[in-house]
Amino acid sequence: MKMLVLSPFQRDPDRLAKIEQEHGMQFIVPARGEPTAPLIAEVEAVYGMLGGDDYPHAKKLRWVQSPSAGVEWMWRVPGLQDSDVTVTNMRGAHAATIAEHTFAFLLTHTRALRAYEEHQREHKWGRGELAMSGLKGRTMGIIGFGNIGRAIARRATGFEMRVLAVDAEPVPPGEGVEEVWPLDRLNDLCRESDVLVISAPMTPTSRNMVKAEQIRHLKRGSYILQMSRGAIVNEAALVDALEEGHLAGAGLDVTETEPLPVGDPLWTAPNLIVTPHSSASSQLTTDLAWSILSENVGRYMRGETLMNLVDKKRGW
Repeated sequence: MKMLVLSPFQRDPDRLAKIEQEHGMQFIVPARGEPTAPLIAEVEAVYGMLGGDDYPHAKKLRWVQSPSAGVEWMWRVPGLQDSDVTVTNMRGAHAATIAEHTFAFLLTHTRALRAYEEHQREHKWGRGELAMSGLKGRTMGIIGFGNIGRAIARRATGFEMRVLAVDAEPVPPGEGVEEVWPLDRLNDLCRESDVLVISAPMTPTSRNMVKAEQIRHLKRGSYILQMSRGAIVNEAALVDALEEGHLAGAGLDVTETEPLPVGDPLWTAPNLIVTPHSSASSQLTTDLAWSILSENVGRYMRGETLMNLVDKKRGW
C-alpha cells in the first residue's frame, strides 16, 4: 500500500524508512514543486493537508492523516466531509509544548520580562517603574477544553489559579477546572477571567468568536492568549483594547493571515507578543507526532480502528 507525503515538514527519510520497515507501507515523497495530482491518484493514504485541487484525483483514497491537531483545511476540500475517507489528526502530540508556550506568554507579561530585557541591554538596574503581578488566585478562562485546553489547565492549577472553561461539547471538568460551561456562556467566562486563553479549533462557528463584546466583558487589566488558530479573536478589536489600556497584554501564536503582513497593526500594538505559529515546536512534539503516525500506519495495515479519528462534520 502507498501513502503520499504532502507536508514539507514531514520529510524525514530515516523516520519514513523505519515506518516502512516496521509496517510495510510505501511512502511516496514528491520532489519540491512536483505536481501531486498524478501521484494522489495511485495512493490509498495521505500524510499531510489534502488540497481541494488534489482531491478530485484521489479515486483510491481511504485515509488522510493530518500532521496537525487542527483540521480546518478540510473546509477547503469540497466533498471530503460527505465521503467515506477517514481523517485522523495529531491530537495529543502538541498539547504539552503549546501549554508551556502559553505560560511563556503570560509570565513574560506578568513579570515584565520584556522590559527587563531592555534594561539589561542598557545596563540599567532598577524595577520601581515596572508593574508586575502574580498569578496565584487569579482566574484563567479557557475556550476549548480538549487536550490542549486540559494541558493548559493543569499548569494553571500548578500556579494556584482558579480555572474555568467553555466547550462546544458537554465535557466533565477534571484537571483542576472548577466548571466547564457550554459555549453560550462565553460572556460569563469573560466576566470571570483575568486571563482568557483560546485553545478551540477553527470551524465556521468559532471564527470571530471573541470580538469587541467579549473583550469588553473581560476585567480591565486582563490578558488574552490565542494559541490554536487565528481569526477566532477579532484582531481589530484586540488592538483597540490594547491601545486603550483595557487589556494589560496579549499573546498571539496564530493570526488570521499567516505570515503576518508587513505593516499589520499587530506588529506595533502595545503589550502584544506575536510568535510565528511556533508554540507546538519542540523535539517532544516531533517525537510524539511520528509515534502517532507509526501507530496509525500499523493499525491501517492490520485493518484496525485508527486512533485520533476526526468527526468531519464538526471539524475536530
